[in-house]
Amino acid sequence: MFCKASLLTVALALLATASPIAKETGTGIRIPLHKRGSLTKADGTFDREAAILHRIKVQNKHVQNMHNLQRNVGLREGVVIPPFLTLPEGMQKRQALPLTDQSSNLEWTGSVQIGTPGQSFVIDFDTGSADLWVPSSNCGSCGSHAEFDSSSSSTYQAGSGSFSISYQDGSSAEGDVASDTVSVAGVAVTDQTFSPVTTESGEFQSDPADGLMGMAFQAISSLGAVPYFFNAVQQNAVSQGVFSFKLAGSGSELYIGGTDSSLYTGDIEYHSLSSNEGYWQIGSGSAIVNGQTVASSLETIIDSGTTLMYGPSDGVSQFYSAISGSQEYDSSNGLWSFPCDSSPTVAFSWENGQTWSISADDFNLGPVSSGSDQCQGALGVSDVGEDRWLLGDTLLLNVYAAFSADQNAVGFAALA
Repeated sequence: MFCKASLLTVALALLATASPIAKETGTGIRIPLHKRGSLTKADGTFDREAAILHRIKVQNKHVQNMHNLQRNVGLREGVVIPPFLTLPEGMQKRQALPLTDQSSNLEWTGSVQIGTPGQSFVIDFDTGSADLWVPSSNCGSCGSHAEFDSSSSSTYQAGSGSFSISYQDGSSAEGDVASDTVSVAGVAVTDQTFSPVTTESGEFQSDPADGLMGMAFQAISSLGAVPYFFNAVQQNAVSQGVFSFKLAGSGSELYIGGTDSSLYTGDIEYHSLSSNEGYWQIGSGSAIVNGQTVASSLETIIDSGTTLMYGPSDGVSQFYSAISGSQEYDSSNGLWSFPCDSSPTVAFSWENGQTWSISADDFNLGPVSSGSDQCQGALGVSDVGEDRWLLGDTLLLNVYAAFSADQNAVGFAALA
């Protein structure tokens, strides 16, 4: 159980079981989310460059998480941190040019208020990271984003140290460390550590979100601080230590303090976390293609900040080997395709649980090029360490997902 009185909760003391847990309900707060963009171009073809940028950012986010984990609590003996990815040479040259909104990443954003009185920001809620940052009014390179003015907040407190992230895809942010009151749909947390960043580059300048709120655990925080949601639980700002997502083209929602029973049917099938290393990670997973289990005993990180799905090279190769005519057409960037006229049925399941299917529309990202009879699959290769799989929005579009700090578990239910 999540102990509200102790910061040790963020390091997690977990049981590695993966059986469904009973549904929990309660009164929480709804936060509407807004979808921005896709990885499919206007002509219906796959946006390869945007996907390469996204893969680099995703892998490097999780590599940085492992470095943070090593610094904050240490790594288990024998764990090897994968290398950071870098941009392909041709794309490095283009990154030197002024950027427009070419990222084309799926992203669901909502509103957050920081300070007293509250200053509003459009935020990307990310279960795959653990820090909160927004642009500072002292930022000279933050584009048209909303900026935090510390002098206008009566509850602002300057901290010590500095904050820096870099994803090696042309995007980075740096700033100071501070604390203030942070409110999400009226759920207010006092003395929340965050970074008002003073420099942004690359993708961040043109991103539709002003900043990011990490919803994972303190163990992987670059700031080394308790993330917002866990502070909300500790300060009794929510009635339950649960937040939940519905992601869709419209009607998307983040629900703080429980689950929104109007958005799903049946019980939520919870699975206990299999790791104490800061992730919303559940084990004993299986990948299913055309009704057949093609990979099992998977360790899976459920990451709302990842657009697609990724796995280790051997596992992904095994997955696509079950799809006739599939091919790894870009091995350097982990991209696989399959015949457009025979889209596979794809699903995932966890021990003692039901099968969660992914729609053909969500798995098929469109022809790899104009006129091609090969279509891009939404599962690619990426090394985030220890043969873990990242299941992002491709899965989350097809389920109602709940993240329980009370039960140290991730749950899924059928969409209403």
